[in-house]
Amino acid sequence: AYDYITKPFDLDELVIKVKKISEKKKLKKENTALRAFFGMNKKVSIIAKSESMKEILRLIDGIQDSDCNILLTGETGVGKSLLAKIIHFTSRRQDMPFLSINCATLTEELLASELFGHEKGAFTGAIRTKQGLVEIADTGTLFLDEIAEMSTNLQAKLLKVIEEGEFYRVGGTRPIKVDVRFIAATNQKVRSAISEGRFREDLYYRLNVMEIFIPPLRDRKEDIEPLSEYFLKKHLLSSKSRLSGFAGESLHI
Repeated sequence: AYDYITKPFDLDELVIKVKKISEKKKLKKENTALRAFFGMNKKVSIIAKSESMKEILRLIDGIQDSDCNILLTGETGVGKSLLAKIIHFTSRRQDMPFLSINCATLTEELLASELFGHEKGAFTGAIRTKQGLVEIADTGTLFLDEIAEMSTNLQAKLLKVIEEGEFYRVGGTRPIKVDVRFIAATNQKVRSAISEGRFREDLYYRLNVMEIFIPPLRDRKEDIEPLSEYFLKKHLLSSKSRLSGFAGESLHI
């Protein structure tokens, strides 16, 4: 309960109270998103000496004015989450929230709660209403890492958000409207997951408006030396070591 009125009540007073409650909830939502947003390092960059990575950056530069959903594919560790941040922070939504979640680290129930939130009393332990990441990321971008690990049941709910721009909190009865851009990533072969019934084909096409494949480091050896130099300088800042660089033979590829 946010407030109360006494009978007989004045209609104008009721309208004012309802507006104040609405504004309070809106501010709370914005503050939650801003805390996550300002806690991030928005000055993201990527080392790209190889032609394949330069081509990816040119592609990202060409879609700055687009709001399309994107699917990032490639092996674990190739930099999909970093590219997701670059896509967001060079887009029209760059001043809006960027939130992310790894779909492989949570059970179906916990992932549903994290994504869509829940109403008070929706399940044991739900002592208060909770906003999900989809709701908090409204007007911004939500990065779904390891999307192929999501259950088909949650995939159906995500598809509804993408198609209709609305969802229900867990245990909720009222649809919530949102405007979210989705960037998804997977290290799996999605076509195989679809044929095996583990991934919905309709969701694949909704997410895969544009697919960007990031090749492994072994296929872009030109990036190894600059990456090595970058990580050396980064870790020397918190180390007492006086290393100045790499011996020539250690960088021989």
